[in-house]
Amino acid sequence: MIAKLKKFLSSHSQAVTPEEQARQLNLAAVSLLLEVVFADETLSTEEAKLLPTLLTSALSLTQAEAEELVDEAKKIQGNSISLYEFTHEINQQCSIEQKQKLILAMWKLAYADGQLCRYENQIIRRTSALLHLKHSELIQMRNLAIESQR
Repeated sequence: MIAKLKKFLSSHSQAVTPEEQARQLNLAAVSLLLEVVFADETLSTEEAKLLPTLLTSALSLTQAEAEELVDEAKKIQGNSISLYEFTHEINQQCSIEQKQKLILAMWKLAYADGQLCRYENQIIRRTSALLHLKHSELIQMRNLAIESQR
């Protein structure tokens, strides 16, 4: 029974193309960014402008690709039950530096409207913990985001 399960899992993991893996990773990252955007239940104009800019620069996407990714991520994020399903994908494929950049982007989105909502703060802190980042890394990324706002 266990051998059959291992065979199934290995054949399933091989069926995923590198392009599909990259797309799943991007969707996970965008879904986490959307968690921050919708944490305070309002989408400010600053957040709406910043999200595609972050995606085009960080993921080397065109504006149209970024908007398509956001639309797809909204559907996935709306049906999600926890942050774990997104952070698990990121933990599987990303380095510490990439995780730090994601947390930095989350902080930038949280501060984009000029004020940090307690729910935004909570989501970023939980995400950071699920990504196995140190508290000092979380604070360092927050400070960088604050400095970039000035």
